[in-house]
Amino acid sequence: MGRCSGRRATGECDEVTTLVVVPTYDEAESLPRLLDGLAVHAPHVHVLVVDDASPDGTGHLADRLAQLDARVHVLHRSSKQGLGVAYRAGFAWALARDYEVVVEMDADGSHRPQDLPLLLDRLSSGSADLVLGSRWVPGGGVVNWPWYRRAVSRGGSWYAQRALGIAVADVTGGFRAFRRKSLEALPLDRVASQGYCFQVDLVRRVLAAGMTIDEVPITFVERTRGRSKMSGAIVREALWRVTGWGIERRVARIRSVLTRRSR
Repeated sequence: MGRCSGRRATGECDEVTTLVVVPTYDEAESLPRLLDGLAVHAPHVHVLVVDDASPDGTGHLADRLAQLDARVHVLHRSSKQGLGVAYRAGFAWALARDYEVVVEMDADGSHRPQDLPLLLDRLSSGSADLVLGSRWVPGGGVVNWPWYRRAVSRGGSWYAQRALGIAVADVTGGFRAFRRKSLEALPLDRVASQGYCFQVDLVRRVLAAGMTIDEVPITFVERTRGRSKMSGAIVREALWRVTGWGIERRVARIRSVLTRRSR
């Protein structure tokens, strides 16, 4: 189980099993609200803020908050290198310690702290290796999204499902809980995707490793503070990477068929 290292101004140093990894870049307005929400709805978890040298001082703010709360930890990185690199750094930090569950969660408030217990309960009560908070299963949904954001998200999931043969409703969702052994079984050092297609990449790798995925409905709320990190470059990266993975999958299937026929 995860352990606190030393005492701080407030907060007990109880042993915990869950670490929530929160990448940040210019999230000084949103981060305190997220941490306050987690303290209310999931007070037993630890949080690792992975800050990419935010110009708005998010990293310094996280340091001050960590001094006041033993559950909060901070990992500083030298520059902005993408969501995937930040999560891999956070996973490595978690696996170097004793956490049994590692959660991905956005800092901007789009992932509601009150939904986190749903993911953790499903993970602890079932046999899935990965539990996704899903916007696109019955009971899930989005709030305050314009039609084009909804279209990009649903269209991206649909395309990934078809290209990769993945039967997961919300392939691109970033609110998810992994068992420790699931992350340890993945070749994280070979994950090259940087933006939001990192989420698709992990789903396909989990399934390719013979592990199972479950989905629970969540409500995704569009951020009310700060600016969205979504960009055309992120969408383009996701499109060409998913297309490439799809082509690799089909080539492998064709080779398998030809090998069987030649025997």
